[in-house]
Amino acid sequence: MRRNCSATPAQLGAGLAVVGLSSLLVASLFWWQGAVLVLPFALLEVLVLGTAFVVHARHATDFERIWLDGQRLVVEQESAGRMRRAEFVREWVRLRAAEGEGRLVEVAAGAQIVRVGRFLRPDQRAVLLNEMRQALRMA
Repeated sequence: MRRNCSATPAQLGAGLAVVGLSSLLVASLFWWQGAVLVLPFALLEVLVLGTAFVVHARHATDFERIWLDGQRLVVEQESAGRMRRAEFVREWVRLRAAEGEGRLVEVAAGAQIVRVGRFLRPDQRAVLLNEMRQALRMA
């Protein structure tokens, strides 16, 4: 499961570079005409655009991966470049819809709990829960 991003970081970076350079070009023309306060605000705008790009790019490749590996259920989650991996003994796994808003799918065994389904719509989370239960029964 991956985050739904309409543009890759490279595409977004190119678009923001065009917007930022255009803004700086127009601000430079105003500065040259004597409106000196336009350029600092344009620089601030480009800084905010750059910050937005960095935040987007860090999370554009986030994902969740779930699979059965023999007697183990493996869950991998990447968020902002950090990989988390949890392994569960298949026979001990408990699956349920988590409480609260969002109702993610909760995978638990003993004291270890992982919530998955962040990148799915709520109606798709119920399907994921049912598919996981069926896969665990069939294995």
